[in-house]
Amino acid sequence: MAKFFDGKVITRVVLLVSFVSLFTDIASEMLYPVMPVYLRSIGFSVLLIGILEGVAEATAGLSKGYFGKLSDVMQRRVPFVRAGYIMSALSKPLMAVFTAPVWIFFVRTLDRFGKGVRTSARDAMLSDETTPEHKGKVFGFHRSMDTVGAAIGPVLALVFLWLYPGQYKWMFFLAFFPGLVAIALTFLLKDHKKEAKAEPTASPPGSSRNPNVASPLPHVGFFSYFGYWKKASPGFRLLVPGLLVFALFNSSDAFLLLALKEHHLSDTMMIGVYIFYNLVYALFSYPVGILSDKIGLKTTLVAGLFLFACVYTGIGIASSLVVLGCLFFLYGLYAACTEGISKALISNMAAKSDTATAIGFYNSLASVFALLASTLAGVLWFWAGSSVMFMISGIGVFFVACYLAIVFFFMRAGRPEA
Repeated sequence: MAKFFDGKVITRVVLLVSFVSLFTDIASEMLYPVMPVYLRSIGFSVLLIGILEGVAEATAGLSKGYFGKLSDVMQRRVPFVRAGYIMSALSKPLMAVFTAPVWIFFVRTLDRFGKGVRTSARDAMLSDETTPEHKGKVFGFHRSMDTVGAAIGPVLALVFLWLYPGQYKWMFFLAFFPGLVAIALTFLLKDHKKEAKAEPTASPPGSSRNPNVASPLPHVGFFSYFGYWKKASPGFRLLVPGLLVFALFNSSDAFLLLALKEHHLSDTMMIGVYIFYNLVYALFSYPVGILSDKIGLKTTLVAGLFLFACVYTGIGIASSLVVLGCLFFLYGLYAACTEGISKALISNMAAKSDTATAIGFYNSLASVFALLASTLAGVLWFWAGSSVMFMISGIGVFFVACYLAIVFFFMRAGRPEA
């Protein structure tokens, strides 16, 4: 059991991991609001942006499953966390070196691959630091700190673009520095010591095994984590299909930013709205996490999905900046109710030894669905317009929220294993 500070569950490890995420998001979110605009400036169409984001997220998801399983098998978290953040930090300046589509696809994929390497191990590390009764608070705190970085990043981007309008390429070099801070902080993390296990057999005569030399990586098939489905709890098997259908309707946020541009917002105003969304997200993530521990993670998740449905349906018909601002406020609430909460819920439905595998299993499939979601969103936008794309997403998620509300009601009534 981790030691709590002042009776709370925010331990040293939770704080360190949260600050690592904060600085990484400063770097990432400096670029995210201008990424679609930058890509358009170097010749990417909306359809190609959708494919790029989908491929990048699918790469992250597939690697989350494999490296989550590997983390559980090795009983190690820190090496995966550190390597993942290093790859993501290095990808930032590489985006500006060349603008050829193949190079952009490679570097953007490297960034997401780094996320795939670290995410499941990082979330399992957070889960290991607390108890089921406080998962909402821990994951909510982490999401809050993560999103503070997501708010600071666009502010820095806003200041930079105010001083140097249109100089997007230099922002990619500037974003490298907070990434370096995040990497440095990962060297303060340490894995919990495991009890030494007796060797199954004695070393062969004459052998000289050096205990200081790391053992070779265990053999783990790249898709072996899919076997987790057979041993997953009934609650997990009911939850994940609903979340995957939701992922199918949840396209990249890049489309939200492009929708703002369709309303003739300047780069400055677009980034300002995005900062506002992240501030709402950061402000409410921790309180929502605390609330979810009291009213239930399931209730909080369903509420968040209904908010998403309202936001996307509303963006499809919005006609004023005030309405858009209100919708982005609700979008921040949606994110606070779902991002950390879904991971907390999944971790509660898995054995401690399978936490990273369970989270990785879900993230893997969710990112494949994200590939389809962003690609379909790009196609719908291209052929039918943005309003149709957002309306279809909003209506689809409304039915997903209804499905999960019914599932959770019967889970409470029947008390199946969760």
